[in-house]
Amino acid sequence: MAKSKPANESGTVIIKKYANRRLYDTETSSYITLELLSQMTREGRDFVVVDAKTGDDITHSVLTQIIMEEEQRGENLLPVNFLRQLISLYGNSMQSMVPQYLEASMEAFRKNQQQFQQAMEGAFAGGPFAEIAKRNMEMLNAAASAFSTNVKPAPVKTEAAPDDMADLKAQLAALNAKIEKLSDKS
Repeated sequence: MAKSKPANESGTVIIKKYANRRLYDTETSSYITLELLSQMTREGRDFVVVDAKTGDDITHSVLTQIIMEEEQRGENLLPVNFLRQLISLYGNSMQSMVPQYLEASMEAFRKNQQQFQQAMEGAFAGGPFAEIAKRNMEMLNAAASAFSTNVKPAPVKTEAAPDDMADLKAQLAALNAKIEKLSDKS
């Protein structure tokens, strides 16, 4: 593993990991958790994790550990078939190409997600499909919140008529009742 670089002017936070598995944020001069590193990642904060004793860059293994903890909490993002295929690529002649391919794929996914969000927000600005787009976004948000307690629905920037809100609340209540019935049968 490569030696870490000292804190730089680019805003990269240096996190030191000690033998007792504690993580120390050199920016805030405090101990932090893997959960906070996960949050920093979601916020787009750049950080490097170094072994406090050797100075080796261990960011990769710490990020992998964060993914493992998320998966163990039931936040299953990685399908079993994907994991099997990924494992089968270790030692394969294609192994060196996989990281670049996965990075490019994730970047394309992120761009598509941004474009979709912008298109939906643009639809709210007016036009013949604005009301349909608004309702679709509200239903998508309601479905997302019904299936996950960790996902917060994106705010809808338009105001719905009181009757529409009552209808949506009734539909959401009906969906929640159906989900509870399905959960009870399991």
